Amino acid sequence: MRAILVDAPRGVPTPATVPDPVPPPHGAVVRVRATGVCRSDWHAWVGHDPTVRWPHVPGHEFAGEVVAVGADVRGEWLGARVTAPFCCGCGACGTCRAGHTHLCEHEFQPGFDGWGSFAEYVAVPWADVNLARLPGGLPFDEAASLGCRFMTAFHGLVERAALRPGETVAVFGCGGVGLAAVAIAAAAGARVVAVDLVPAKLALARELGASLVLDASEADPLPAIAEATGGGADVTVDALGSRATSAQGIGSLRPRGRHVQLGLLLGGEADPPLPLQRVVRHELTIVGGHGMPARAYPRLFRFLERGRVPLARLIGERRPLDEAGAALAGMERFAPVGVTLLHPTGPIEL
Repeated sequence: MRAILVDAPRGVPTPATVPDPVPPPHGAVVRVRATGVCRSDWHAWVGHDPTVRWPHVPGHEFAGEVVAVGADVRGEWLGARVTAPFCCGCGACGTCRAGHTHLCEHEFQPGFDGWGSFAEYVAVPWADVNLARLPGGLPFDEAASLGCRFMTAFHGLVERAALRPGETVAVFGCGGVGLAAVAIAAAAGARVVAVDLVPAKLALARELGASLVLDASEADPLPAIAEATGGGADVTVDALGSRATSAQGIGSLRPRGRHVQLGLLLGGEADPPLPLQRVVRHELTIVGGHGMPARAYPRLFRFLERGRVPLARLIGERRPLDEAGAALAGMERFAPVGVTLLHPTGPIEL
């Protein structure tokens, strides 16, 4: 098959012909019709993820068709239109049995723990646990855009923060996760403030439902958020993952507010100091969000149908697979507006 191969951290992502994946007894192989380019792929590319082994094929946000299954797979998956969470669970450990397959004790992440979806085919382990059937009317491009970003934002806001209609939400960072959080919060009936440094991203955030957008390069956003929300937001989201944005998120909460940390804090941004005195004084709640279990996809699909979320507007560039290197390089500059998609087999919308 054709794939994007990287030989070493920061190595040149190179189109190559590599062996087709073979499904393990419990797994499946998916023909990739569309795959997203995520900042997590950039983190893997530059060497921030110790689980990556070189040479490596990146990619973890994909949608496509099942073309092969292992002997132990029970479900009728051949030919099914599917996606899968980026954290695949074994289904057998204690955490999986409790329903949290995205936090599996033996998790496998395509594009990190093994070769990923910057290729014509990708293997998915424990297929009966991790494959999610796509609704008939959901195009492959939009399904891939759910990727790790949209489903992570959905799980973080709806499950972890228990967002309620009429609440106020402040989203820091309007990349893929942040824009998804804006769209989800607005569709859920919240009033949304979006914060970023890039005017084009703020314009898209407003289009997706933000009632107020703030350019953090012009002024400290915290006073404006406090004024706009009448003393602080009910929920804040750090969708970027930095010491500055995580602190701003916690600092923007009203008493008894909830902060959701979705952006990864890696490299020099890891282990930020926490304002625990403020957390105690105002009875704040801080939660993390790490993907979403496959069992939650039906709820996500129902939310999309009811909320009329404009998924197509979250998609930015559509590029051929061979341009994966340029797309990854753009992630270092936080350049993309919306989700960049790669098409290993050419643009397909059905």
